[in-house]
Amino acid sequence: MKQTNSSGLTRRGLLGAFAATAVAAAPTYSNAAGFLRGAGDIRRIGMHSGRTGEKLQTIYWIEGEYIAEAVREINMHMRDWRTGEAIQMDLRTIDIMSAALNLMDTTEPYLLLSGYRSPQTNQMLRSRSGGVARNSLHIRGQAADLRLTGRTTAQMANAALACRAGGVGRYSRSNFVHMDCGQVRSWRG
Repeated sequence: MKQTNSSGLTRRGLLGAFAATAVAAAPTYSNAAGFLRGAGDIRRIGMHSGRTGEKLQTIYWIEGEYIAEAVREINMHMRDWRTGEAIQMDLRTIDIMSAALNLMDTTEPYLLLSGYRSPQTNQMLRSRSGGVARNSLHIRGQAADLRLTGRTTAQMANAALACRAGGVGRYSRSNFVHMDCGQVRSWRG
């Protein structure tokens, strides 16, 4: 249901207009730690899925509050594309992804390889590869496997590591980086 005012603008349209003007005035962040502590007025994320063809560019945090509609869109975008099942993604992971993009000074959207995975999908992937954890944080909506064409896996991993907010796996041969909001740790796959 869209709410409109007398001028015909939707609430989403008004938020977009506000965000467009606020982006120009947003401060630049020197590190992700300050960003993740709420030092910013705006948080945004961009992703596209090669599996579904869907694209997402959204501002999901303004003035210290998550935007419920944007969070729902993120959850749907990061669903298990094999089953269509979506869950509430842990927003700490989204914050890490956003902060890493900010540190890399790019507006390029992530290519989302894997967000949420149903237990069935995770088990199927485990049967095909030794690199899939039995109790993967993907099952809890706390992890994402991501790629950027304009940045190397080393650059992506270093930006995520600078957040000091979760796990970072660098998979150079497969050209992706795993980011999660679990324990702070890193590895190479």
